[in-house]
Amino acid sequence: MRTRARAARAGWLEAADGGTLFLDEIADLSLALQVKLLRVLQEREVVRIGSRKATPVDVRLIAATNVDLAEAVAAGRFRLDLFYRLNVASIPLAPLRERAGDILPLAAHFLRTYSERLRVALPRLHPDAERALLAHDWPGNIREPENVIHVALLMGTDELIRPEHLRFANPPRVFAAATPTRTSATSPAEGPFEALLPMLERLFNAPPAELFPKLEELIVRRAYDFCQGNQVRSARLLGISRNVLRTHLKRFHVIGY
Repeated sequence: MRTRARAARAGWLEAADGGTLFLDEIADLSLALQVKLLRVLQEREVVRIGSRKATPVDVRLIAATNVDLAEAVAAGRFRLDLFYRLNVASIPLAPLRERAGDILPLAAHFLRTYSERLRVALPRLHPDAERALLAHDWPGNIREPENVIHVALLMGTDELIRPEHLRFANPPRVFAAATPTRTSATSPAEGPFEALLPMLERLFNAPPAELFPKLEELIVRRAYDFCQGNQVRSARLLGISRNVLRTHLKRFHVIGY
């Protein structure tokens, strides 16, 4: 059998021999590639393209994904044997929006990186720009601040990055400087909840069948729509875990099993 390979070439696994190989978005591997990766991990050897001889490799593999691999296994999208082979030491990493202390150091890192690539003077972040970065919820996670800072360097005309230079995927929350405000204790029925009381009383006077389940479904569906189908944000908005939210979404037939 002939192939178009003209010479045996080392791949990433062989090039990483004696070191570490990082595979991002591991859940996106096709089932065919999952089989090949599993074979390499089990046999600790690879065969170069264009070669018939196996080459031993000693590689520490680190894999990352934003997909629940257990759910991917249940759905038949990820091999169970590969899941067990990879899941030796698992390190859950919270999304960037929950790690506010990392945002400005990341921005500083990307400022240095792209100022060198673009060969421009290293700019500073205006305090209002810092507040804008801290206020954003980063739906694009770690890749989004890299893009935002890159664009800001292209948009800026001086050595100071201002809020108007930041281009977010979604509008950021209000980031005006904090000012002291007076607060007072309120009961749950006060504020926005107070407007709901008349409607609840109407429902109580003529209660429909399964009142509580219907209210529960309405709240979950509206929160899910409000967050544009983002499960993490919906769960945080409702004050429940993502697993609990998914249980409700499946029960209400919003998402499949």
